[in-house]
Amino acid sequence: MNDHHVVDEKTVDPCPAGDDNCTNHAEVQRLREEVKQLAALVRTDELTGLFNYRYFAQALSLEMERTRRSGQPTCLIMCDLDHFKSINDVHGHEVGNLVLTHVSSLIRKTIRRLDIPCRYGGEEFALILPDTTLKQGVRFANRLRLIVENSPVKASDLILGIEASCGVDVYERGDQLTEKEFVDQVDGFLYTAKQEGRNRVCHAPYEKGDEVSSEEKEALVSSIKSETN
Repeated sequence: MNDHHVVDEKTVDPCPAGDDNCTNHAEVQRLREEVKQLAALVRTDELTGLFNYRYFAQALSLEMERTRRSGQPTCLIMCDLDHFKSINDVHGHEVGNLVLTHVSSLIRKTIRRLDIPCRYGGEEFALILPDTTLKQGVRFANRLRLIVENSPVKASDLILGIEASCGVDVYERGDQLTEKEFVDQVDGFLYTAKQEGRNRVCHAPYEKGDEVSSEEKEALVSSIKSETN
């Protein structure tokens, strides 16, 4: 028998029919596991391991509905790597893919367990943060941006610095935006970040006094550098 047909008896669920001598049960168990793996592949981006665009669209719709029911805000961050095309053009797509997997790893290490990290397409990522205010979302986006900036990629003899721009906004109870309109709105802030010089976070207006102070930014950079050293 091939190895991939072997099923550990300790992990096999009992036969639904109660037949301890069921000859097909191990095969059924194996097929169930394969179905689980295929389901994961359908919703996962192969290169980065993050959720793919299809799953993003479904998850955003569900979280916006949750906001309408519970009143808890849904924060959306659109994050795009700066000058990524030049990395591909100068160093090749293999290095470009290494950069994408590296940034994806940084994203997974930075998010909470309830957050939903997705590869939106190309070098753009979409992060859904449930139950997160605009202020909290902007702080997270700035932390992620600084982590990316202070975590260069090592590829053979190369050390590549990476930067990212982000757009941030929240969907709140009472908002009338569709999923597409919400994404377009956040993408608009991302576009502004690109136009204003890149490597920055742009977002909807804050209440006065809610901006992150320069002292807080310096402390954040220091903590990131100590973590990466």
